[in-house]
This record gives sequence, structure tokens and C-alpha cells, in this order.
Amino acid sequence: MNTTTRTSTAERLGRAFGRGWRAYARGERRASNWLVSKGLPRAGAAAIVWIVKLAALGVLLYSTFWLALLVLVMVVAWMARNADPGDELPEPEWRNGPAGFGLYTYNGFRIDPHVQDD
Repeated sequence: MNTTTRTSTAERLGRAFGRGWRAYARGERRASNWLVSKGLPRAGAAAIVWIVKLAALGVLLYSTFWLALLVLVMVVAWMARNADPGDELPEPEWRNGPAGFGLYTYNGFRIDPHVQDD
């Protein structure tokens, strides 16, 4: 029996995400402190950090919208290309029917002008 514990993939991914989040928070704090060291009030530095975050979120949402629209257009074009043309009604045809030889629709109605006395 092995006494060493194994780290699961989920735990490894969680630790990596946590390290990334801590690095981001550290960088944000460093940027905020740099702005304060340049003479900006702490509230102003926090506001600038939030403005940058919201601008990045806006760019992300804008690009996501256009990407989703592009995917939607591609899906609609694919559906139109693969549409079954068999859904259309058949064309009228010349044949012998109950009212004699003539142009009949798919359901048996004669649509060409004809004389009943023939």
C-alpha cells in the first residue's frame, strides 16, 4: 500500500488558478501604490484601477458580441446550404387526368384552360 497522497487534477488546476489570481492582485496593488507614489490620492488610484477594469470588460464584451454574431452567421449559412430542397411543392405536369390531357398540379387539379366538350 502506497502512503503518499496523490494530487488530483482538479486540485492542481485550483492551485494554478489561485496562484494566477494572487499574481493579478499583487500587480493591481503594485499599480495602485505606484499611482499613489506619484501624488494621486488613494481614492483616485482606486478609481483609475476600476476604470481600467471596466474598460477591459467592455472590450471583452464587445469582441465577444462580434464573435457570437460571426458564429451565428456561419451557422445560418451552414443551415441554408444544407437545407433539404425536397420540401418544395412539385411543379405542375402535363398528363392524362380526370378532365382529360392537360396541365395538372400535384394534387390532381387541372390548371390549364380547356373546353369541356372535347
